[in-house]
Amino acid sequence: MVGMSRRGFISTVTGLAVGLGLSTEALGQALASVPRARDVRTSLLQSIKFSSSPVRNQYRTLVAAPGEAVITRLDVLRREASTQRAATRRSLFYFAHLSDIHLIDAQTPARMEPMVGLAKTTFSDAFRPQETLGTYVLAAMMHAVRNATTSPLTGAPLAAAVSTGDSADMMNTLETNWYITLLDGGSVTPNSGLPGEYDGVQVWEDATYAYHPDDPSADPYGEYGFPRLPGLLKATVSQEVSSPGLPVPWYAVYGNHDAMYMGTFAVHSQLRSWAVGDRKAATWDALSETSLAALASQPSALQRMANTVRTNLGMLPGMHAVAPDPGRRLLERTEFMQAHLDSPPLPGPVGHGFTPASVTTGRTWWKADPAPYVRLLGLDTCNTTAGADGGVPEEQFEWVKAELDAAQVEGVLCLILSHHNSLTLENDAQPVLGGRRIVHAEEFIAALLERPSCVAWINGHTHINTINAHSRPDGAGGFWEITTASAIDFPQQQQLVEIVDNRDGTISLFVTALDHASDPTWTDGDFSTVGLASLSREFAANDWIQNPPMRMGSPLDRNTELLLPAPFDLSRITDAQVEAATMAARARLITAGVDA
Repeated sequence: MVGMSRRGFISTVTGLAVGLGLSTEALGQALASVPRARDVRTSLLQSIKFSSSPVRNQYRTLVAAPGEAVITRLDVLRREASTQRAATRRSLFYFAHLSDIHLIDAQTPARMEPMVGLAKTTFSDAFRPQETLGTYVLAAMMHAVRNATTSPLTGAPLAAAVSTGDSADMMNTLETNWYITLLDGGSVTPNSGLPGEYDGVQVWEDATYAYHPDDPSADPYGEYGFPRLPGLLKATVSQEVSSPGLPVPWYAVYGNHDAMYMGTFAVHSQLRSWAVGDRKAATWDALSETSLAALASQPSALQRMANTVRTNLGMLPGMHAVAPDPGRRLLERTEFMQAHLDSPPLPGPVGHGFTPASVTTGRTWWKADPAPYVRLLGLDTCNTTAGADGGVPEEQFEWVKAELDAAQVEGVLCLILSHHNSLTLENDAQPVLGGRRIVHAEEFIAALLERPSCVAWINGHTHINTINAHSRPDGAGGFWEITTASAIDFPQQQQLVEIVDNRDGTISLFVTALDHASDPTWTDGDFSTVGLASLSREFAANDWIQNPPMRMGSPLDRNTELLLPAPFDLSRITDAQVEAATMAARARLITAGVDA
């Protein structure tokens, strides 16, 4: 296969230099060098483990551990792979996968923290001790992605990033703006209400279910061994968090927390008013008579009025006065897309998958071609009638099938992006009027298996590293489903994914777990921005309600090489095309100030 000619190289360099505002000579010299694999900071070099064996009801710290090797999986290929593939392969597309960031405005009246005290397992995400620290984790993850802009396996440059939903936790304006700003590059102060002051359940004595870092002796977290950390909350809400941002174009899809109240309920007008109001519930009794009343199926107008009067007069026990903040406003669906369209041109693309037509029509799914031979199909699998799990509306289902059929003819590799995965694509809730057919996992997977251009389904939602093989009944190929962990729960990992043509009729998908760029072991008293990211991971590892180690997945779900048959003759993708796409990706990284 013939690569790029000298004339083609000069022409490509000139075009990139003009488009990016760079010196043609300097860019040409940089791109003339041959990219090589480097030792970058990923879990291939270092992993993070508990410092000791588990002891019931005992807090544990974390330590650095040896890296984890790549495990080869043949579940879809169903035959031995060539031992020579490492010598012949070429990288087609290297990207980062983010999901379930869950930036939390922890002081909003819209949060329902008392529910964790009512049913710890069912509502464990109603309160987390690390919920004020999400912006610090995301900024540290941006540094980690920048540290890995050169593939540790092939030397290919990072070309794009995808975020598969639940970026905001309570679909409010502040959370959404924080997440977009930190991914684009910029600074935020993770606070709402009073400047520089935390005002919420972690300082209220009647919130007995919460972690009180100033003095946890009277709460269940203190009993478990969570440390006493005076000043933590003050430091958390008063510091500016700066992020270098992603150095590559990134794309986003909806998660249930981006689309629904608590990721589960449709939003009613009373809840919208409550979110920007000046009263917040600390106890179950106060919550049940106010916020939860708005979710009841038949709340009487008289009862709602009585609750409002009692709350405003301070007559309801367990209710606290807080400073109102319009930034806590719950976003409409189209406003979430518009917030992405309001982002700057770089790192791009403007809209991050969403377009002006998305806002006009309300169409929440999209397609994009980040390389001439790679297509992203971004879905909205949220069932906004009710429930955290999802499904594929029939209109999107038909669209996906048509796009995959077209891609097969064009010789384009397709990646399906959605928030929900095959274990959670079973929500069939229907509105009282105007219901529609919703496609569930079995039918969706069967349709993808019939269309070889789909090589991977990238998703999240469960907060667990999981990789599932989907094979055709006749054994002639299939695709891989790749689910990443979250940035809020342990292990707070995301992923690097690389598509490689082995030049022998097979493709390898390399998946690498990525820890955020903070020390594995938190240093006592370190309230710096990086230190708070480290502390967040340690808190998440000590979730005494759930099972944090389980979320890491097995070794087969972390650093892996996933093989499958090529969906068409990959010689249709010329070396010249690949070299041009690689040069464009390296030029973008140089523009972003990253060594490429």
